[in-house]
Amino acid sequence: MAFDRSAYAEGLRAALPVLLGIVPFGVITGVAMVASGIAPLTAMAMSIFVFAGASMVATAQLLSQGTPAALIVLTTLFINMRFMMYSASLRLHFARLPLRWRLAIAYLQADNVYGLTLARFADRSGDRGKLEFFLGAGIPIWIAWQAAVLAGILIGAGVPASWRLEFAAPLAFIAMTVPLLRDRAMVAAALAAGITVVAASGLPLRLNVILAAIVGIAAGMLMEKAQARLRPL
Repeated sequence: MAFDRSAYAEGLRAALPVLLGIVPFGVITGVAMVASGIAPLTAMAMSIFVFAGASMVATAQLLSQGTPAALIVLTTLFINMRFMMYSASLRLHFARLPLRWRLAIAYLQADNVYGLTLARFADRSGDRGKLEFFLGAGIPIWIAWQAAVLAGILIGAGVPASWRLEFAAPLAFIAMTVPLLRDRAMVAAALAAGITVVAASGLPLRLNVILAAIVGIAAGMLMEKAQARLRPL
């Protein structure tokens, strides 16, 4: 099978904008993992072998809370069940490839890679460069993720041990939030909620968290309505 370099280059170009969201997510995830008590080498090995940001963040948060290992495994299993749906969808395009390529596709699969490849396949269902496009998108995303996680692990290793457990849960939530900040409405909601939760920290019964959620939702809705009014009819 001749390697389609143009399709690979096209996948690479499609992946470049995605890296802007992957890098901060990976850095925060690396810091959160070390802050939760995972040894740096173990954290890096987990990033390489697991390659699933959401489950890594969940593991870090649950470990920091002393959650039993069985519950952590069950939680990550449910989080990653979406990949079964991804596989069923991509099987239509890759089922006839040799096993070694199907294993590589399964390993490199990620939410953003799936989104990029699915958009490509929808426009060019009969394209022969599907594998090359997938690799062009998946490989740079994998490299960027591993580099970002490594940077986060190195940063986290420098945090005093007495601080780490206090950092783990907030960092985990930040890591889950960063990829969602894709438009102005989401950014406005996050900023409003963040400012509110700090400003109202003196409220009893953690009411500042509830208040921050309400303010954040309201800010996001107002920004969405403002954007809708500015859109041309």
